[in-house]
Amino acid sequence: DWAYKTESSPGSRQIQLWHFILELLQKEEFRHVIAWQQGEYGEFVIKDPDEVARLWGRRKCKPQMNYDKLSRALRYYYNKRILHKTKGKRFTYKFNFSKLTVVNYPLFFSIFYLFLWCRRWNPGPTYPRQAFYQPSHTPSP
Repeated sequence: DWAYKTESSPGSRQIQLWHFILELLQKEEFRHVIAWQQGEYGEFVIKDPDEVARLWGRRKCKPQMNYDKLSRALRYYYNKRILHKTKGKRFTYKFNFSKLTVVNYPLFFSIFYLFLWCRRWNPGPTYPRQAFYQPSHTPSP
């Protein structure tokens, strides 16, 4: 299983928490544990904090992981502006996808894919094609 790599697996201890959270959010089987918040782009809610911490601990080979430790790691991302806590909503956070693409350019395409996937749940406004492409001149017939 993807979340239970052995300690000797290549890269098993190198994944960052924010990337692990994105992995969980992409997998349907974890929707009861963590899910995108409807209506808010980039916002997610941790429905079962203890289970998310347990999964993170298994992934990092740290069986003593708990939500207090995991939330401390999440707070590290506040200063980096990768994500922030949503005020007034318990266990709810919001990603800053533009910051993630700048800081982690090699992961740009996976983050861009996630952006498109997230838009599927939170479509937002639609724009006419003219808003993206306006020719400087019209060709003569």
